[in-house]
Amino acid sequence: MSPSGTRRRAFPVLYVSNVRRSVAFYTKLGYEPVYQFPLEGDPHYVGLELGGESSLGIADYNWPEAQLGVTVGTAPRFELFVYVEDVEAEVAKMREAGYEIMQAPANMPWGERQAYVADPDRNPVALATPI
Repeated sequence: MSPSGTRRRAFPVLYVSNVRRSVAFYTKLGYEPVYQFPLEGDPHYVGLELGGESSLGIADYNWPEAQLGVTVGTAPRFELFVYVEDVEAEVAKMREAGYEIMQAPANMPWGERQAYVADPDRNPVALATPI
């Protein structure tokens, strides 16, 4: 806790071309929406959480230009690494939902089974589990 009593934490904010579409993708991976702005209509920002352990912000890609004068570049803009219970099951679920599988599940030399799926903006999302 910080001196003010607020729990300190950090989380990434992903700049995306379509907030609703990206929220649908990340909820497929188990994230749950916990906040939306504005509260009604098309969201410009959605906060997501995964089991109280992981948080993610999804923001419209115009936000940094409007607020900071910075233009967002082209994909990939980030790579997200998500630990899952069963890589094959998650890949099958994402494939069935129509998402692009960038790399099939494979055993990695560092002791994890890993695959990559593309989020709606073609950013790589690694799905992994210890072997």
